[in-house]
Amino acid sequence: MKEYHPNQTTLKKIFDEAKTIAVVGLSDKPERTSYQISELMQGYGFKIIPVNPKVDQVLGEKAYPSLTAIPEPVDIVNVFRRSEFLKEIAAETKEIKAKVLWAQQGVYDEEVYQEYHDDFDIVMDLCIKVAYSTLK
Repeated sequence: MKEYHPNQTTLKKIFDEAKTIAVVGLSDKPERTSYQISELMQGYGFKIIPVNPKVDQVLGEKAYPSLTAIPEPVDIVNVFRRSEFLKEIAAETKEIKAKVLWAQQGVYDEEVYQEYHDDFDIVMDLCIKVAYSTLK
């Protein structure tokens, strides 16, 4: 499998320029990885916007049913869904003009990378918290 990890300089630039992270598939259950990682990123100062049609709010933030329902700019779309959902999420990422599509560890799609890498930065198969903590 190809690596979809930007170099440290690009990762630093992504984090330095980002303020808002929309988390697709963010669970309201504290034992879930999506919750734990989002809570940590929130603690680092990022605004977290939950994207999950099954919850009303997570981590004190209003949840939205889709990326296109979010009424404010999004810098990073962080994906906690299976790889088969990346095409739809990437299309919405482009529609909302987010700067980065970030698929968590184990989530990747070569076709999505080929189709969208000119539209926004793409990071796949990498935990956002791990990447962020390596830069601190």
